Amino acid sequence: SFDVLIRYLEYRGYPVRYVQNVTDIDDDTLRRARETGDNWLALGNRWTTHFMRDMRDLNVRAPDLYPRATEAIPLMFSVIRTLIDRGLAYAANGSVYYHVAGNPDFGKVSGLPRDEWLPVANERGNDPHDPAKRDPLDFVLWQAWKPGEPSWDSPWGPGRPGWHIECSTMAGAFLGEVIDIHGGGADLLFPHHECETAQICGVTGNDHFARYWVHTAMVRYEGEKMSKSLGNLVWARDLLGQHTPDAVRVLV
Repeated sequence: SFDVLIRYLEYRGYPVRYVQNVTDIDDDTLRRARETGDNWLALGNRWTTHFMRDMRDLNVRAPDLYPRATEAIPLMFSVIRTLIDRGLAYAANGSVYYHVAGNPDFGKVSGLPRDEWLPVANERGNDPHDPAKRDPLDFVLWQAWKPGEPSWDSPWGPGRPGWHIECSTMAGAFLGEVIDIHGGGADLLFPHHECETAQICGVTGNDHFARYWVHTAMVRYEGEKMSKSLGNLVWARDLLGQHTPDAVRVLV
């Protein structure tokens, strides 16, 4: 979808700078590494290579920049410090959390009703039972080290970054305080893009992060969303053995 958009914008004469980040350290990667017994970094590298190869074979052009979260960790520290200094985040037990109740604009990006915030966040990775949180909806900016996990030194102790801070930091660093178009799957609208906006606007003071949000629909298969959790995946590699890249692109 975004390759088509970029090609169209360039056709209309717009210069495009396209950044696509790689969240190479997150809860899902570590969970999968534990399940398979793989090294988390080797696992991430293997699937990133797999993805990039499939994109190439589908005639999807590579982005201008492909930053990795693990390469941007020092940049995240200054963002987190600023949020703490402004009363939008707090440190507890070696972790740092964003305090959602401190931001009256939270929810503006998604438009999701307030009573749906916590249930939807819980479905998408939030831990409402973390005893260090002031509120179940608060989300982690820096996760204190846990046995068996990789860690980096930080002002709050050893640990690793939260998913939301990874993406907003990389986007801000490589595209600026306000970006023209921010996109992703529709399932990222809340809480991910909501949290990204809360973080970066808390630092910049701007009232928005992206001028346009573009959310792509999910690919469906036999009446259900295609997803890793359901296991109903059809691999691009298999389709390309039987169909041309353009045919596959038109299909999805």
